[in-house]
Amino acid sequence: MKKEFALAFNEVLDDKQLPRDVIVGALEAALVSAYRKTVNASTAQQIEARINETTGEMQIYAEKEVVEEVQDQRTEVTLEDARKENPEAQLDDIVMVESTPEDFGRVAAQAARQMIQQRIREAERLAQKDHFSTLEGEIVNGVVQAANPHMITIGLDRKAEGKMPRSQQIPGERFRVHDRVRALLLEVKDTTRGPEIILTRAHKDFLRRLLEDEVPEIYQGLVEIRSIAREPGYRSKVAVSALQAGIDPVGACVGMRGVRIQAIVRELHDEKIDVIEWNSDPSQFIAKALSPARVTGVYLEEESGGGKTATVVVPEDQLSLAIGRDGQNARLAAKLTAWRIDIKSLPEAAADALAKAQADASFLEQNPEWAEQLPLVETALAKKAEGRPLTPEEFTLLGRFVDRIESGAQSQREAILDAERQKRAAVEATLPETAFDIPLDDLGLAPSLAIKLSGEGYSTIGELMTQLKLDSDVLLAMEGIGPETLKAIQAAIDGFAFPAPAPKAEPVVVEAEPEPEPEVVEAAPVVEEAAPVAELTDEPVQLSQEDEDLLAAMQAERPAPGQSLEEIFAKSSAKLGSKAKPGSGPAQDDKKKKKKKKFRELDYDPDTDTTIPRMRDEWEED
Repeated sequence: MKKEFALAFNEVLDDKQLPRDVIVGALEAALVSAYRKTVNASTAQQIEARINETTGEMQIYAEKEVVEEVQDQRTEVTLEDARKENPEAQLDDIVMVESTPEDFGRVAAQAARQMIQQRIREAERLAQKDHFSTLEGEIVNGVVQAANPHMITIGLDRKAEGKMPRSQQIPGERFRVHDRVRALLLEVKDTTRGPEIILTRAHKDFLRRLLEDEVPEIYQGLVEIRSIAREPGYRSKVAVSALQAGIDPVGACVGMRGVRIQAIVRELHDEKIDVIEWNSDPSQFIAKALSPARVTGVYLEEESGGGKTATVVVPEDQLSLAIGRDGQNARLAAKLTAWRIDIKSLPEAAADALAKAQADASFLEQNPEWAEQLPLVETALAKKAEGRPLTPEEFTLLGRFVDRIESGAQSQREAILDAERQKRAAVEATLPETAFDIPLDDLGLAPSLAIKLSGEGYSTIGELMTQLKLDSDVLLAMEGIGPETLKAIQAAIDGFAFPAPAPKAEPVVVEAEPEPEPEVVEAAPVVEEAAPVAELTDEPVQLSQEDEDLLAAMQAERPAPGQSLEEIFAKSSAKLGSKAKPGSGPAQDDKKKKKKKKFRELDYDPDTDTTIPRMRDEWEED
């Protein structure tokens, strides 16, 4: 029994890939259910099943009342039997005693088979859900198990199945049964029949993960993917930037002779991939995003409401290339840069610029240099309208003219936008600070009105108050808002009590204690050759004549109040200067200084911890 149970138990563990405690818990729950059905026990009675994993023995413990005489064996037990389990049991106590029925193993196996399978299946589904939920957004591998026009079923690890709908497949791809597939795990849905795993090969993050796998610089964080625009099966654009100086982000993604990008292209069913370098300047970034088309100029227009439009001027022969087949190139560039792109050919842009210049009477006054060239622009456009070819000089003239008009218009738009921003900032400064932290729902407006205002981008009371002060006609232009509604909004704002802003805590300045000045310890002078020291004796010291004269002069000198000993010594030495001994003047002192000093070289012996004089070689020169 021991060997058979261990083999069966380990086989279930390997087959289901579940933790040991999960299988044991399922078996115990199944045994409890089988016992209740066998003896018809009440659901209020506590039942426990215990399995010995070593021997495979199964025991059932039931909650029973201790009585003198047993009337119902299902719920009662004698005091003698109760004390076998709990020696401290008393009458009327509730104890857990072993209640395993005879021949329970065979009965339990038949009654609990379905229960065990159900519990293991539930645990298996839960484990699958937990495992694959952590893999959302990652690439998984699988084998095609079934394929139909609407969906592909892919077998994954842990005996799970993933589904790839037709909308998540790359157009033109066809899979057969037993084909290996790489896909991105898009979502894990929890259903009554277990986790539903949705896979995709058409999502832009699939291309992102492929780039991370093929390009080590991206995986290591040296190159960053800024944005991706993709139309699966046809074309994709990827903007990358280097986070470390000296790295070519485009070259790193393409690889030597294009080996890296070609591996991704083959995985994506020959999908074309344009890798461009990201630029913080929107004009240059948009110009690169429209590659392979050559761009003449990019002119930006930002609206106060958040809209962004870029007017792109390209040579006439580059117009179809910039737009792409069915507008694909321009559409991908707009997705990549998050700008609305309006592409014009150079003659078309020049005609629009000429119309603007003629409509503006002050153009020639502000730009007198164009007075003579404006007729040339008109002539070049007339030739183009007649279908006659233009010279390179005329194309250059048209390009300069378009750049002058569009750049001036862009500067005016930026000035107007800056003025609007300053005006908005001035209005916001007059409003309570807490108004921008309070949700619009707290204003007490009608739910339909609050939903309408929230849909237009007004999420706080402060934003609504700012718009009322700037231009209330914007709110009146909204559908369903009239003068009466506007008055109700204003009344609600006037009656709203804004809380006082929390006082800002002043920074506590802690004065640092002055650091103690480091103690300067004068190093003792290194004495190369110590002079002999005279021994202390009772005999008088013999002074030279010069020393005796200096001592007598110091004794005769009467010190002034506060005069130091150094000053007395200097004054006495000055008086004796004329009585200096011959041969003791400055010249003799210089000779003494110039006298060559002798040095003794010492060696340190670490074994004996002593210093010994170095012996000079016989051939060493002095």
